[in-house]
Amino acid sequence: MRPERTRFAPSPTGMLHIGGLRTALYAYFLAKQTKGDFLLRIEDTDQSREMEGGIEHIVRTLDRVGIVADEGLVWRDGAIVERGDRGPYVQSKRLALYRAAVGMLVAQGDAYYCFCSRERLNTIRAEQQQNKQQPKYDRRCLKLSPADVHAQLQKGVPHVIRLRVPKGESYWNDVIRGPVSFSNDEMDDQVLLKSDGFPTYHLAVVVDDHAMNITTVIRGEEWISSTPKHLMLYAMLGYKAPAFAHVPLLLNPDKTKLSKRKGDVSTESYLNRGYLPHALVNFVSTLGFNPRADRELYTMDELIAEFHLRKVKKSGAVVNFEKLDWMNRQYIQVMSDAELLHAVEPLVERLPEQAERIVHVEKERITTLVELANTLEMYSEPPTFKNPHVLVWKNSDGHDAVVMLERCVTFLKEYHGAMQVDAIEASMKEWIAKEGYATGNVLWPLRVALSGQEKSASPFEYIYILGVHAAIERVQTAIQALKCSS
Repeated sequence: MRPERTRFAPSPTGMLHIGGLRTALYAYFLAKQTKGDFLLRIEDTDQSREMEGGIEHIVRTLDRVGIVADEGLVWRDGAIVERGDRGPYVQSKRLALYRAAVGMLVAQGDAYYCFCSRERLNTIRAEQQQNKQQPKYDRRCLKLSPADVHAQLQKGVPHVIRLRVPKGESYWNDVIRGPVSFSNDEMDDQVLLKSDGFPTYHLAVVVDDHAMNITTVIRGEEWISSTPKHLMLYAMLGYKAPAFAHVPLLLNPDKTKLSKRKGDVSTESYLNRGYLPHALVNFVSTLGFNPRADRELYTMDELIAEFHLRKVKKSGAVVNFEKLDWMNRQYIQVMSDAELLHAVEPLVERLPEQAERIVHVEKERITTLVELANTLEMYSEPPTFKNPHVLVWKNSDGHDAVVMLERCVTFLKEYHGAMQVDAIEASMKEWIAKEGYATGNVLWPLRVALSGQEKSASPFEYIYILGVHAAIERVQTAIQALKCSS
């Protein structure tokens, strides 16, 4: 198996989409599996759409999920650094390379200057659409003589440089999709160098993938129609083309393309909402690809070992975020209390004294770290009872609730059993039965008195977490609130 050189080459025009994360993961898996190299390159040739801080966001987010480039941009000590000797790894800093390549294409007759105004191009397109023709440049400027071109350049007329699409057919054997072919007659003379001197994606990606010795290009299926133009450029420039693997789209449940217009699709957003990096990696990487039929949870090392592009489905994968919730719960439940406490610590201003006990009790219930952070705050803040009536059980009344809570105080003061949930529960239920109390009349007001919530953990768990002294204080607060409301 040859060592592969793969890359992820996003544009810094927005937050890292989970579809982009999946592409990055597949490229990373292939490189690591073959003992090759994974590169992170930024494609920022469309300067008008660049998001402020977009590059930093991408590099930092990939670092958070455990994807670190062998070459290219990496996140180190809170800043971006470059690793490798084939850089710079940001396209806006590589303009001389693209201009040299396009100059070679013009000299060979494989590209030509175009001086047509935007108004003329819009007119042509409108006429073609009206006549139900495929919108394409009409090659007017291809007919200009060298003298005409020189004269226009001397006058400083704005211009672009276009690819001269040859006749024939473009063909490649896609690693995921198998044989793919396009008639070159369907191809437009693509702009290669824009009027601002920046290359388009099509030129820059070919020049960079060749210069960085990329062996397999893994990207989204939206680039399939562009691949023929790239193959033309590889041939014209005398480069060896890499293998291509076009990953299918991620879809909403209604089979429409997963996009930010229909919901939150940002990788960093899911991390910030408390999804564990390894759960998100597991979820995203198995959308349309599952190494084995008998399991769904994998470590990063297992995904690397089991990955194969030919196992990736050709059809779009429907994203079910309920499965992400399930996966995150599975990972949370196998973490030790100490690991979980360490993971949630950055999300809270300060950890309550009882944090370890809270984590131990709540880890079976929570879905995300943010839920756990909110729960920590809930336990640490003593309840206030603006509406003391919530302490009253069903057909009971305030007087009975006060009586039951006062007797709970007595029970707690006299409790000398183990400070474990099961022990507290067994002892209290034995006491309730012995005294002949109605269970709901005791446990409902006690639970609400301890939590301040109509829905919460059991009173036994609260006593275990808070300790007897703090539990008594909360119950006495509730008793006072009931007495004041009567």
